Amino acid sequence: MSIHATSRLILPVSERDHIRGPATALVSLVEYGDYECPFCGAAYPVVEELQQVLGDRLRFVFRHFPLTQMHPHAQGAAEAAEAAGAQDMFWEMHATLYTHQHALDGAHLIRYAIALGLDPTSFRHALGGRSYEKRVREDFLSGVRSGVNGTPTFFIDGVRYDGPPDFDSLLAVLAEAAGETGG
Repeated sequence: MSIHATSRLILPVSERDHIRGPATALVSLVEYGDYECPFCGAAYPVVEELQQVLGDRLRFVFRHFPLTQMHPHAQGAAEAAEAAGAQDMFWEMHATLYTHQHALDGAHLIRYAIALGLDPTSFRHALGGRSYEKRVREDFLSGVRSGVNGTPTFFIDGVRYDGPPDFDSLLAVLAEAAGETGG
Protein backbone atom coordinates (compact mmCIF):
# COMPACT_ATOMS: atom_id res chain seq x y z
CA MET A 1 0.00 0.00 0.00
CA SER A 2 1.16 3.55 -0.59
CA ILE A 3 0.45 4.89 2.89
CA HIS A 4 3.45 4.65 5.19
CA ALA A 5 2.07 3.89 8.66
CA THR A 6 5.17 4.95 10.60
CA SER A 7 4.99 8.63 9.61
CA ARG A 8 2.07 10.44 11.18
CA LEU A 9 0.97 14.04 11.21
CA ILE A 10 2.15 15.40 14.56
CA LEU A 11 0.27 18.73 14.53
CA PRO A 12 -3.46 18.07 14.13
CA VAL A 13 -5.45 20.17 11.70
CA SER A 14 -6.95 23.17 13.50
CA GLU A 15 -8.26 26.68 12.96
CA ARG A 16 -4.64 27.89 12.50
CA ASP A 17 -4.51 26.04 9.18
CA HIS A 18 -5.53 27.07 5.68
CA ILE A 19 -8.40 24.70 4.97
CA ARG A 20 -10.68 24.06 2.03
CA GLY A 21 -13.60 21.74 2.63
CA PRO A 22 -15.73 20.95 5.65
CA ALA A 23 -14.51 19.52 8.96
CA THR A 24 -17.09 16.78 8.37
CA ALA A 25 -15.42 15.63 5.13
CA LEU A 26 -14.92 11.89 4.74
CA VAL A 27 -11.17 12.29 4.20
CA SER A 28 -8.48 14.89 4.90
CA LEU A 29 -5.48 15.64 2.69
CA VAL A 30 -2.67 17.74 4.20
CA GLU A 31 0.08 18.99 1.92
CA TYR A 32 3.44 20.36 3.01
CA GLY A 33 4.55 22.42 0.05
CA ASP A 34 7.06 24.92 -1.28
CA TYR A 35 5.93 27.53 -3.82
CA GLU A 36 9.21 27.40 -5.73
CA CYS A 37 9.41 23.59 -5.90
CA PRO A 38 8.74 22.27 -9.43
CA PHE A 39 7.27 19.04 -8.02
CA CYS A 40 4.81 21.06 -5.92
CA GLY A 41 4.01 23.07 -9.03
CA ALA A 42 3.20 19.83 -10.84
CA ALA A 43 1.09 18.62 -7.90
CA TYR A 44 -0.89 21.87 -7.67
CA PRO A 45 -3.31 21.14 -10.58
CA VAL A 46 -3.65 17.54 -9.35
CA VAL A 47 -4.81 18.76 -5.93
CA GLU A 48 -7.13 21.29 -7.55
CA GLU A 49 -8.73 18.54 -9.63
CA LEU A 50 -9.05 16.26 -6.60
CA GLN A 51 -10.89 19.03 -4.78
CA GLN A 52 -13.27 19.48 -7.72
CA VAL A 53 -13.95 15.76 -8.10
CA LEU A 54 -14.33 14.97 -4.40
CA GLY A 55 -16.10 18.19 -3.39
CA ASP A 56 -17.30 18.19 0.22
CA ARG A 57 -15.98 14.67 0.75
CA LEU A 58 -12.45 16.15 0.90
CA ARG A 59 -10.90 18.55 3.39
CA PHE A 60 -7.63 19.96 1.98
CA VAL A 61 -5.04 21.67 4.17
CA PHE A 62 -1.93 23.46 2.94
CA ARG A 63 1.12 23.97 5.15
CA HIS A 64 4.37 25.71 4.26
CA PHE A 65 7.62 23.79 3.92
CA PRO A 66 10.00 26.17 2.13
CA LEU A 67 13.22 24.45 1.12
CA THR A 68 15.31 27.59 1.32
CA GLN A 69 18.64 25.94 0.51
CA MET A 70 17.37 25.02 -2.97
CA HIS A 71 14.65 27.62 -3.47
CA PRO A 72 15.77 31.12 -2.48
CA HIS A 73 12.33 32.69 -3.01
CA ALA A 74 10.28 30.00 -1.23
CA GLN A 75 10.31 31.65 2.20
CA GLY A 76 9.26 35.03 0.83
CA ALA A 77 6.52 33.42 -1.24
CA ALA A 78 5.18 31.57 1.81
CA GLU A 79 5.19 34.82 3.80
CA ALA A 80 3.39 36.52 0.90
CA ALA A 81 0.68 33.85 1.01
CA GLU A 82 0.28 34.47 4.74
CA ALA A 83 0.16 38.24 4.21
CA ALA A 84 -2.57 37.69 1.63
CA GLY A 85 -4.31 35.39 4.10
CA ALA A 86 -4.42 38.24 6.60
CA GLN A 87 -6.58 40.00 4.00
CA ASP A 88 -8.72 36.86 3.44
CA MET A 89 -7.01 36.08 0.12
CA PHE A 90 -4.76 33.13 1.01
CA TRP A 91 -6.15 30.75 -1.60
CA GLU A 92 -6.07 33.37 -4.34
CA MET A 93 -2.40 34.12 -3.61
CA HIS A 94 -1.69 30.38 -3.28
CA ALA A 95 -2.99 29.85 -6.84
CA THR A 96 -1.10 32.88 -8.15
CA LEU A 97 2.20 31.73 -6.62
CA TYR A 98 1.91 28.26 -8.13
CA THR A 99 0.91 29.55 -11.55
CA HIS A 100 3.83 32.03 -11.52
CA GLN A 101 6.37 29.99 -9.59
CA HIS A 102 9.29 31.08 -11.78
CA ALA A 103 8.80 34.74 -10.76
CA LEU A 104 8.66 34.88 -6.96
CA ASP A 105 11.01 37.74 -6.13
CA GLY A 106 9.77 40.63 -4.00
CA ALA A 107 8.80 42.89 -6.90
CA HIS A 108 6.62 40.16 -8.43
CA LEU A 109 5.01 39.38 -5.07
CA ILE A 110 3.96 43.02 -4.77
CA ARG A 111 2.57 42.95 -8.34
CA TYR A 112 0.55 39.83 -7.53
CA ALA A 113 -0.84 41.45 -4.38
CA ILE A 114 -1.94 44.51 -6.34
CA ALA A 115 -3.46 42.35 -9.10
CA LEU A 116 -5.45 40.46 -6.45
CA GLY A 117 -6.76 43.72 -5.01
CA LEU A 118 -4.90 43.47 -1.71
CA ASP A 119 -4.01 46.58 0.27
CA PRO A 120 -0.49 47.12 -1.09
CA THR A 121 0.73 49.21 1.87
CA SER A 122 -0.27 46.56 4.39
CA PHE A 123 1.14 43.80 2.19
CA ARG A 124 4.49 45.59 1.72
CA HIS A 125 4.71 46.26 5.44
CA ALA A 126 4.05 42.58 6.26
CA LEU A 127 6.71 41.41 3.81
CA GLY A 128 9.27 44.02 4.78
CA GLY A 129 8.76 43.41 8.48
CA ARG A 130 8.82 39.62 8.07
CA SER A 131 5.48 39.56 9.92
CA TYR A 132 4.74 35.96 8.94
CA GLU A 133 8.21 34.44 9.26
CA LYS A 134 7.28 32.80 12.58
CA ARG A 135 4.02 31.39 11.17
CA VAL A 136 5.83 29.82 8.21
CA ARG A 137 8.50 28.44 10.56
CA GLU A 138 5.80 26.80 12.71
CA ASP A 139 4.48 24.96 9.65
CA PHE A 140 8.01 23.93 8.67
CA LEU A 141 8.85 22.60 12.13
CA SER A 142 5.58 20.68 12.36
CA GLY A 143 6.52 19.07 9.06
CA VAL A 144 9.98 18.14 10.31
CA ARG A 145 8.43 16.58 13.42
CA SER A 146 6.05 14.63 11.17
CA GLY A 147 8.88 13.22 9.05
CA VAL A 148 8.62 15.59 6.09
CA ASN A 149 11.95 15.82 4.29
CA GLY A 150 10.91 16.97 0.82
CA THR A 151 8.07 18.54 -1.07
CA PRO A 152 5.36 17.92 -1.77
CA THR A 153 4.60 15.62 1.15
CA PHE A 154 1.01 14.52 1.66
CA PHE A 155 -0.79 13.09 4.68
CA ILE A 156 -4.12 11.33 4.25
CA ASP A 157 -6.16 11.27 7.45
CA GLY A 158 -2.97 11.95 9.37
CA VAL A 159 -0.86 9.19 7.79
CA ARG A 160 1.95 9.99 5.36
CA TYR A 161 1.27 9.07 1.74
CA ASP A 162 4.42 7.88 -0.03
CA GLY A 163 2.92 6.95 -3.38
CA PRO A 164 3.08 8.90 -6.63
CA PRO A 165 1.46 12.35 -6.52
CA ASP A 166 -0.54 11.84 -9.71
CA PHE A 167 -4.31 12.21 -9.91
CA ASP A 168 -5.29 8.54 -10.33
CA SER A 169 -3.03 7.30 -7.51
CA LEU A 170 -4.11 9.97 -5.04
CA LEU A 171 -7.78 9.62 -5.96
CA ALA A 172 -7.69 5.85 -5.40
CA VAL A 173 -6.11 6.21 -1.95
CA LEU A 174 -8.38 9.10 -0.95
CA ALA A 175 -11.47 7.16 -2.07
CA GLU A 176 -10.29 4.13 -0.11
CA ALA A 177 -9.68 6.25 2.98
CA ALA A 178 -13.16 7.73 2.58
CA GLY A 179 -14.63 4.24 2.53
CA GLU A 180 -15.62 4.51 -1.12
CA THR A 181 -15.04 1.83 -3.71
CA GLY A 182 -14.45 2.34 -7.38
CA GLY A 183 -13.17 5.96 -6.93
